[in-house]
Amino acid sequence: MRAINGDHGVHTILRALERDPGRPVVHGRGGATTAGELLGSVLATAARLRENRVGPGDTVAVLTEPNRPPMLSARYAVHLLGATCVHIRSGNPRTHADAARLAVQAELLRATRARVLLVDEHSARRAGWLAVRVPDTTVVGIGSGPVTRIPAPVPPAPGAVATVDFTHGSTGRPKLVRQLYTNRAELVGRLAAGLDPAGPATLLSVTPVSHTTAPMADAVLARGGTLVLHDTFDADAVLDATARFRVTDIYLGVPHLYRLLDHPRTAAADFSALRRITYSGTPAAPARVARAVEVFGDVLTQVYGTAEAGGISSLNPLDHREPALLGSAGRPFPWVRVEIRAPATGAPVERGRTGEVWVKSPTVAAGYLGDPASAEAGFRDGWLRTGDLGRWDRYGYLRLTGRTGGVIKRGGLKLDPATIERVLLRHPEVRQAAVYAVRDRDYVEWVHAAVELHGAAGRALCDLREYVAASLTPEYAPDRITVWPQLPLTAAGKIDLSRLRAAG
Repeated sequence: MRAINGDHGVHTILRALERDPGRPVVHGRGGATTAGELLGSVLATAARLRENRVGPGDTVAVLTEPNRPPMLSARYAVHLLGATCVHIRSGNPRTHADAARLAVQAELLRATRARVLLVDEHSARRAGWLAVRVPDTTVVGIGSGPVTRIPAPVPPAPGAVATVDFTHGSTGRPKLVRQLYTNRAELVGRLAAGLDPAGPATLLSVTPVSHTTAPMADAVLARGGTLVLHDTFDADAVLDATARFRVTDIYLGVPHLYRLLDHPRTAAADFSALRRITYSGTPAAPARVARAVEVFGDVLTQVYGTAEAGGISSLNPLDHREPALLGSAGRPFPWVRVEIRAPATGAPVERGRTGEVWVKSPTVAAGYLGDPASAEAGFRDGWLRTGDLGRWDRYGYLRLTGRTGGVIKRGGLKLDPATIERVLLRHPEVRQAAVYAVRDRDYVEWVHAAVELHGAAGRALCDLREYVAASLTPEYAPDRITVWPQLPLTAAGKIDLSRLRAAG
């Protein structure tokens, strides 16, 4: 399935909304939004964009409150005109907790060459500040209005970019992932085909429908389903909404799954309508997953994927009944090819040996915007180098064992230790620094730093976390910093990370 009904997706969604305009299709903090209200907003917004001569080849930036209907209607309006959409509120695909700083948002406007900034009423003031920083930006408000005739979607140009998404690389700045219309249509089509045929789905998302769950939301709406959108994860709110709206599908990050599993109300909660809990983002501890199977039953699906590739492999509900498989990332999706290759040479390794995970799929993105060096290194002959290390086990399942370069995976972000080390070493009181990941029993990775100071710890130690947060973003601030008289070294003269981890 290369697309939904042969178009690039948005037209199918709008036709589904048109069929029953009085039906609530989005439930959120502001109440219910009907299909007619969402459709009217899309059409009115598209008309405003046309007035500003937006079409194929243009990029429109979107700045809205998190997980609100305008976030959806803005993107659908942009895609109806065959243009490129980039959401700039946050660069973290799994949380809205921290909006991007004004300077970062301005940089995104420049990097993507977005000449129009589409905003909701809550973001108008910030949009004004951005327009001052990036003078060529035209600010356009997201519209609303009655349902009118749905125009035919403007065909995007061959090789046109549908969305610019984010992934965090080694520079401390987000890499801008170019997802083509063909990539997007393939991904949404696959997700729509995978929905339970028992009836329309009701998807609960606590993560941004501007990033990770956007294709899921599109697939659900295209098939006549309903969305329940939460700004952030709150276990009580998830339990209440699951029962109230008869939720069939939930998407959670692994830490969210743990918190829901540990909540005292979960054992007695109403999950009678639930068909699937999809979880991903970071490795999950087998013992915790086994407990989740006991609590939720045969509804768990683990997905391993990246911003560049979409879904790569999955552990299906039946797999979850096999304890030996719970530490794996499952098997590749039918449309995905996975090879394990030597990181240094790119040559395939012997089956069962550890190497870098390479992926080839119709959902793989078309490189990075404005970063040809990273694109050349990461995308080769149709293959994506994920940067993840893994191997095939004896059952033919993928086992992830680490990451090249020691990248720390924190929530939806990939943090480069060297980037944090460079910032720490700029602090006047720091003589030497090492940054590394410590994984707890739940497989959650924590950012630890060990430092040598020129003088006594004193105030300098207290300032270091704030210093890193201010120099990069708050996500980069170490969770724990320890002071050493001298950092331990290996026989080769390198900082001994094993000893640092062993010391706690």
